[in-house]
Amino acid sequence: MPEIYLYNTLTRRKEKFIPINENNVSVYVCGPTVYDRAHLGNAKSAVVFDVLNRFLRQFYGSNHVTYVSNITDIDDKILNKHQQTGKPIDEITKETYQWYLDDMHALNVVDPDYRPRATEFIPEMIELIKILLNKGHAYTTEGYVLFSVDSMPNYGYLSGRSMKEMIAGARVEVADYKKNPADFILWKPSEKGQPGWNSPWGYGRPGWHLECSAMSSKYLGNSFDIHGGGSDLIFPHHENECAQSMCAYPEDTFARYWVHAGMLMVNGVKMSKSLGNFYTVNQLIDEYPPEALRLLFISTHYHQPFNFTFEGLKQAKIVLDKFYNALLKNVDIETQPGVVDEKMMTALADDLNTPLAISRLHEIVNNLNKAQTLVEKKKYKSLLLASADVLGLLYQNPENWFKQGNKSDIDENEINRLITERTLAKKEKNYVRADEIRNHLSTLGIVLEDTPSGTTWKRN
Repeated sequence: MPEIYLYNTLTRRKEKFIPINENNVSVYVCGPTVYDRAHLGNAKSAVVFDVLNRFLRQFYGSNHVTYVSNITDIDDKILNKHQQTGKPIDEITKETYQWYLDDMHALNVVDPDYRPRATEFIPEMIELIKILLNKGHAYTTEGYVLFSVDSMPNYGYLSGRSMKEMIAGARVEVADYKKNPADFILWKPSEKGQPGWNSPWGYGRPGWHLECSAMSSKYLGNSFDIHGGGSDLIFPHHENECAQSMCAYPEDTFARYWVHAGMLMVNGVKMSKSLGNFYTVNQLIDEYPPEALRLLFISTHYHQPFNFTFEGLKQAKIVLDKFYNALLKNVDIETQPGVVDEKMMTALADDLNTPLAISRLHEIVNNLNKAQTLVEKKKYKSLLLASADVLGLLYQNPENWFKQGNKSDIDENEINRLITERTLAKKEKNYVRADEIRNHLSTLGIVLEDTPSGTTWKRN
């Protein structure tokens, strides 16, 4: 087996991954705040770390990985939603949590081993605050408990930012009760009608950063292998997690490898409701197969910025048509559970290089299409299914895939472009590609007819 290398945000370089315990590789990934529909950013992060989870289980054994991803169900965004809608907070979080689960399952994201909810771990958060107060890393004022960044000489150790940069870049809340503008909230008072819990500092609720420190420690210990999340969380969220956990437990390391997914953009710009380019998972999978969205997410290396386009989503659907077409032609061939392709594992071991892994799937599909004997067909079909499973792909019956088709309409320009591509493929004797295009158009209700004067089409 190849050695695993991951880009570690902490050291700013790709490093050999050496787990604390190979029999129990530990991973914590920040999950969503449940106040609304999951958006593209939520989904991209979930899919990326689902692939990492699948790969680590394939590498170390399915029972030798503990994967934890939390749910934030107490937050100012949830309170704002409550004020806007008048719905009870419990109703908001219950409904949106179920929406999130439904969307993730549609994207074939495997449930983590543990999905803790912040409201279930208030006692652990209170205990962590007590430790920080006793060690001089926190202070109380006006019903608040704040972490003192001046008490940690190497504050900024994860993000690599100076204090000046951190204050300028984080839209730090200026408040009279803070000793340093960068000090962050561990506990805040709750007003009448707001959710809260009794504590030594009064009725209130925890700060956002505190939640993940308490929950990761509960399930994985004070030193664990990998902490993941979107690159937008590096500062202040992950920086402040480090500060809390490392000051509370200085003899431990907290997370040893920090893995961050690149920024998400839509048509080259940051996704934003004000720009009209904000999409929820539910919106997209109502029009396109969820598996196409999953493939699109992992077609870009996780560490790079990801640019969502509808053209990219359509191309991902065409690729899956090709893959499923190969399986459809061999649907009657029974196979035993196969081994994962070695070249694919090598690609994923190199900092989760999913684009290279996908290119290997193309090669296996081509080999399956060219296979002449039953032995060869069994070999490549088994290899394809086992390898695709590590990426969370090709989990559907091929007949069902083509029945679902693409719910979006295809315009005439795209039809004519594909017919031109098919004509060229036939001239080059690339009959496999020509058949793929015909089958793809067929799934969209487009029937082709080859005539002496060219190819015509009609909608079925």
